[in-house]
Amino acid sequence: MTMQTSGHVDAFTRERLPAPADWPDFRFDLPELAYPDRLNCAAELLDRNIENGLGAKIAIYSAARDINWSGLRAEASRIAHVLVTDMGLVPGNRVLLHGYNSIELIAAWYGVLLAGGVAVMTMPLLRAGELAKVIAKARVSHALCDATLAGAVREAVTLEPVLDRMLCWGPEGDLAARMAGKPGHFEAADTARDDIALLAFTSGTTGDPKACAHFHSSVLAMADTFGRSILAPEPDEIYLGTPPFAFTFGLGACVVFPARAGLAIALPDRPGFEALCETIQRHGVTTLFTAPTGYRALMGLWGDYDLSSLRKGVSAGEHLPAATSEAFFELSGIRLIDGIGATEMIHIFISAAGADIRPGATGKAVPGYQARVVDDHGEPLPDGEIGRLVVKGPTGCLYLDDARQKTYVQNGWNITGDLYRRDAEGYFWYVSRADDLIVSSGYNIAGPEVEQALLLHETVLECAVVGAADEERGTIVKAFIVLAEGHEGHEGHADLVKALQDHVKTCIAPYKYPRAIEFVSALPKTQTGKIQRFKLR
Repeated sequence: MTMQTSGHVDAFTRERLPAPADWPDFRFDLPELAYPDRLNCAAELLDRNIENGLGAKIAIYSAARDINWSGLRAEASRIAHVLVTDMGLVPGNRVLLHGYNSIELIAAWYGVLLAGGVAVMTMPLLRAGELAKVIAKARVSHALCDATLAGAVREAVTLEPVLDRMLCWGPEGDLAARMAGKPGHFEAADTARDDIALLAFTSGTTGDPKACAHFHSSVLAMADTFGRSILAPEPDEIYLGTPPFAFTFGLGACVVFPARAGLAIALPDRPGFEALCETIQRHGVTTLFTAPTGYRALMGLWGDYDLSSLRKGVSAGEHLPAATSEAFFELSGIRLIDGIGATEMIHIFISAAGADIRPGATGKAVPGYQARVVDDHGEPLPDGEIGRLVVKGPTGCLYLDDARQKTYVQNGWNITGDLYRRDAEGYFWYVSRADDLIVSSGYNIAGPEVEQALLLHETVLECAVVGAADEERGTIVKAFIVLAEGHEGHEGHADLVKALQDHVKTCIAPYKYPRAIEFVSALPKTQTGKIQRFKLR
């Protein structure tokens, strides 16, 4: 891949990309992926809708206010002017975006990119110490944030004073006053298609986040692959998602995909699944993005709200168990779209939709991507055998200044860290995370397989399975279980433990049953909803 002449004055991100020999093989094989050399993804997303006559169409519905595409472009432009004129931003500077999902956060994201900045969006519940690590890694100099969250950012600045320019939105903030009087149009910075648009930090399931650099072309590519081929957007759709926009699953679902297709999104006015259902009912939401946990919660609230407008559901963030998929289909008539993605890849690269869905299977390689199951030496395995999943396409892993690049990318392939098998039809079936494989008494046991069996039991709401140290066997299978409503008082009953163990033995090979079970009120999770199994270990 030949690098284009950068439009960044501040060359920090380009200078800290991995050595070319450690890059993945970027593939732009589809006609829709033939992007021009000069590309600003924010201008492409916003201006194309206005040029197509959608300027007056609502782009975002929220409890506080709605905004159309022309209004969103104007608001983003004023923010870009503030960044450049008042805050001294030059193209290539990194800008921390810290806030809850909102119109203001979306406008700020667009404003940063229009100005040629690099967006560094962070989870709203990060503490000062966590934010300081992000600031240090990305050498963040500017910040735009929700005034209600400014305290943590200011505390982080005392630890990493390289961030010396900050404005806040909201009633207690000063951004709106700076925007007043600024022009409603900003000529987008002349960035290259392979200038870095955003740094996405991994969610920390392994305990050590990494900064993933993504090009302006990568932002469009996730919409022109999964968004186009699998979601197949229709003009009347309204999108809604639970993931924070700092999670690239949420950024794609609620910012990039709808913008690329000229569709509206709806934002809940507060966290929680009741608010989610209220939003679906109020705005006639058609397309939902959440994790398997979200769909299980939705099923429990189904009869309390009118959710008949829903037509599509996308599940990601964790493997979608067949039991959850089938139960949701029986209740709603909707076949959930499963998918595997990664922060390193920006979004989903294996999935299926409609009649192509096989419950329990993740799907096939999304058009534009190639995927294989390989052995420890990188050689392709025959169908039916379990091995490491590798993938390549128009997006890929570029860790910022991180030696772990050599682990994730080998021979041009992105190594996802997942164990899969592929069947004769080309469907990929999830087995486990590579580090979720439990070796007990000489047997290889995939934790998610045990989890799926447990989830079929009526008493189990959520569960996570890990390997636990044992003197006799070296490692045993241990399950952490959150009980379903109505069964919470049975945690101490030996009869329930035995019933669950016997249930697993009837579902899968008996040697895989959990020899230890611990009942908990909640499972440790990242803000993106991924279970942090390393904490349970």
